[in-house]
Amino acid sequence: MPTYLLVHGAWHSGRCWDRVVPLLEAAGHRVLAPSLTGYGDKAHLLGPEVGLDTHIADVVGLIIEQDLTDVVLVGHSYAGLVVSSVAHRVPDRIAHLVHLDAMVPEDGESAVDVLPATRALVDLARRSESGWRVPPPAELPPPAGLFGVTDPADVAWLRSLLSDQPVRCLEEPVRLDNPAARAVPRAHIHCVVGVPEGITRRPVPAVQPNGSPSRVWELPTGHDCMITMPAELSGLLLGLA
Repeated sequence: MPTYLLVHGAWHSGRCWDRVVPLLEAAGHRVLAPSLTGYGDKAHLLGPEVGLDTHIADVVGLIIEQDLTDVVLVGHSYAGLVVSSVAHRVPDRIAHLVHLDAMVPEDGESAVDVLPATRALVDLARRSESGWRVPPPAELPPPAGLFGVTDPADVAWLRSLLSDQPVRCLEEPVRLDNPAARAVPRAHIHCVVGVPEGITRRPVPAVQPNGSPSRVWELPTGHDCMITMPAELSGLLLGLA
């Protein structure tokens, strides 16, 4: 039975999956939702040296340490870069790669390349006192809210999970150079409500690298669907097992 490994996006922590984990576990699966270096229980490790490569090493290290195989690897938002890289490091351990409203990079690209709107955040951080901290975005009027979350109680809880994002995470490139990773099946889940102006999503190719048709689903909610539609998201993920 597959193990689900859920990787949070920028600014978040592993706690953002709290509503999804018990639903997957109730179906009999092992589920891991770690916080990456600099977030959650690892917030004390946040520093300018933390980057994309740090987070890739976090996930690869967990897979090796726990000797995980048959992994459904889910990356949300920025973590699309993380999980893409992980799949190229340990393709034999990945049963399915899921981009959850996530960045989908090509070899050699960074977050700034995939989502050019992040360049303004990097430039602002470079001019700040720290020179490397990118703070979480401000809450916007509905339906955008805070990462698509609009319920006041949920917004308050989500804000308690957030940490600054190091610039290095957004500027380090991925290395996707392992041909074996082409065999890993992929799925894309898009959140289609409250997308901020100026944010565009790359079209998903009709055919996956392994030659099979691409699987794409849409959820009628905002970016942080693990908070706003956990049951629906869990149902889609269980359908991949």
